[in-house]
Amino acid sequence: MHVLRRLDHELFRRAAAWHAPALDAALPRLSHAANHSVLWMALAVPIALSGRRGRRAAVRGLTSIALASSVTNLGIKQVFRRTRPSLDGVPLIRHVRRVPVTTSFPSGHAASAAAFTTGVSLELPELAIPVGTLAAAVAYSRVHVGVHYPGDVLVGAALGAGLALATAAFRRPGRR
Repeated sequence: MHVLRRLDHELFRRAAAWHAPALDAALPRLSHAANHSVLWMALAVPIALSGRRGRRAAVRGLTSIALASSVTNLGIKQVFRRTRPSLDGVPLIRHVRRVPVTTSFPSGHAASAAAFTTGVSLELPELAIPVGTLAAAVAYSRVHVGVHYPGDVLVGAALGAGLALATAAFRRPGRR
């Protein structure tokens, strides 16, 4: 476990030291847009308006977020209580407006992003790449802005995707 913690801290340190002006400007805004799943709710609207399959995809994506968010924020974070990384070494331009007061492990943003992507993709596989790319950017943004370790994000994403896959058990009989 000690080796994993050291690796997590080292990967965070490297991410903090990485200078990428375009990402430094864009990722804090993207991270903020995903607060409280606002980004995913906004994306669900055009998906839902695209037709019957789109409505099912939007509902499954949002249901997956509700499940992942509850399990992550009301369950797992309460058990592990990992402190957030220090912002020392993270350039000021990247800092989020308000550092979250919740614990760090696992990342709720990554869990919600992966849950929405997986839920939508179960119904509309053609959206897996575009929505998944956005979800990956949101997940990485949490490391880039200095509020999560990479391990927090990886576990959050795996948790969100897994919980979304569990919603497949709730398909109506006779559906694929």
